Amino acid sequence: MRYQLDFTLRSAEGVLARVLGATERRGFRPLSVDGQAQPEGDRFHLRMTVEGERSDASLQQQLAKMYDCLSVSVQPCP
Repeated sequence: MRYQLDFTLRSAEGVLARVLGATERRGFRPLSVDGQAQPEGDRFHLRMTVEGERSDASLQQQLAKMYDCLSVSVQPCP
């Protein structure tokens, strides 16, 4: 199943690598990644499409625990 993840992240060194690594360790394969800095300057918005057979709820819970993750939402792709 495919899911779209929408993040608000702190602009911190290595945050993108940590998000991608946590996603892959949870059994999801990133298909696309798109990001944009927000006007505040210390945050950015990340949108990622992933594919996997596991529960999206467990992925969302794990990613939300990350220190630099301010918010994350996971929705099935149409």
